[in-house]
Amino acid sequence: MNLVFIVGTGRCGSSLIHEVLARHEDVGFISNVEDNLPLLNLSGKWNNPLFRNLPSRWTAKGRIRFAPSEAYRLISRNVSTIYASPCRDLEADDVTPWLQGKFQNFFNERYVSQGKEFFIHKYTGWPRLGFFSKIFPEAKFIHVIRDGRAVANSWLQMPWWDGYRGPENWLWGALPQHYLDEWNAGAQSFPRLAAINWKLLIDSYERSGRPLGKDKYFLMRYEDFLENPHSTLRAAMQFCGLPWSSRFNKHFEKLALVSDRKNAYERDLAPTQLAEIESSLKDMLIRYGYLTSPSHLQAVQKNVQG
Repeated sequence: MNLVFIVGTGRCGSSLIHEVLARHEDVGFISNVEDNLPLLNLSGKWNNPLFRNLPSRWTAKGRIRFAPSEAYRLISRNVSTIYASPCRDLEADDVTPWLQGKFQNFFNERYVSQGKEFFIHKYTGWPRLGFFSKIFPEAKFIHVIRDGRAVANSWLQMPWWDGYRGPENWLWGALPQHYLDEWNAGAQSFPRLAAINWKLLIDSYERSGRPLGKDKYFLMRYEDFLENPHSTLRAAMQFCGLPWSSRFNKHFEKLALVSDRKNAYERDLAPTQLAEIESSLKDMLIRYGYLTSPSHLQAVQKNVQG
C-alpha cells in the first residue's frame, strides 16, 4: 500500500494540502461522509471521482460539503480511541499486535475498495510518527509546518482550543518542567501558553521525525506553498512518488489560494502579546526560517523586557 500521512500541529495548512492532493486521480482518502454517517458502512469507493467532479460549491469550506476527513469519529469507533485523543505522543511501544491488526485492516479495506494507487490520510496534533511507522513500515509522512505565531494566534480564536482551562486540564498532558516554569513566569498568559503548545508539538515532531530519514519524512512549509505552490507541491509529490498528471494539473490550475491570513497575527494580537509569543518561540522561529533579522530579534526582546 502506497500510504502517505499528511501531519501537522493543526491550524497549519495541512487541510489545504490534503484536499489539493486528494484531487489527483490516483489518490484515495477517507471522506467526512464516512466519518459522520457510520450506519452506511461505507468504504469510500466513489470518494475520488466525487471530490474531483462535484461542483466547487459542494466541496468548498464554510458550508455543508463533501471533503477528505481526519476521521477521528470513524477510527475511534472502528479501531480505537487512542488515535483521537491521546494525552501524549504515540510511539512504537504503544502498538500492540491487536492495534496493529485493527489499523492495517481498516486502511487496507479502504485502499482495496477505492482501487487507487495511493492512499493519503491527514491528521493533526501529536505527530504519532513512531506509532504509525511501526504499524505501516512502508508509510511516508509529509509534515506541514506553519509559522508558530500564526498557529498560536489561530488557536487563541478557536472554540475547541482548551488552553484556557490551563495545562493541568488540557488535552496535551502535563507540561515539561521548563515549559511549566515559563508558563508561570509569564503570569500564566494565554498567548504564551499557545506558543508553548506549539513548541511542545514541534519538539515531538523533531524527536520522532529524525529517525525516519529523508525517504520517509518530508517537511513542507505552508508559507512556501502559498508563495510558490507549483514547485512546492511538485517536491512533495516527488517525495511520495505521485506523478504530476495532466488531469491533476487541470484541477491545480483552478486552485485559488488566499494568503490574506498569512500574517493575521500582526492585526489580531496586541504588540505586547505578539512580542511575548515571539520571545517564547524565537529559537524555533529562527530554526525554521521565520525570524532572520537580528534587529527584529532585538526589538522583540526590548518589547518583552520593557
